[in-house]
Amino acid sequence: MTDLPAYTRSQLALRNGQDKPQIWVAFKGLIYDVTESRLWRNGKHYEHWAGQDLTPELADAPHTETVFEKFEVVGVLK
Repeated sequence: MTDLPAYTRSQLALRNGQDKPQIWVAFKGLIYDVTESRLWRNGKHYEHWAGQDLTPELADAPHTETVFEKFEVVGVLK
């Protein structure tokens, strides 16, 4: 994973399902592509929005961080 491109928070914010077709979220410094997930349609997952770092929000989620294992890592967060 050392060859992954690095993205800023501003670049991540554009991958929110509205500004660009990609739907990405970050968690613990990695950026995941959740575009194909039916739970992230239109860039929204319950009260969470794509294009941002969800690390601090996972504590309130009904699932663990293993949920990210099913998604492709597309970059690292600068």
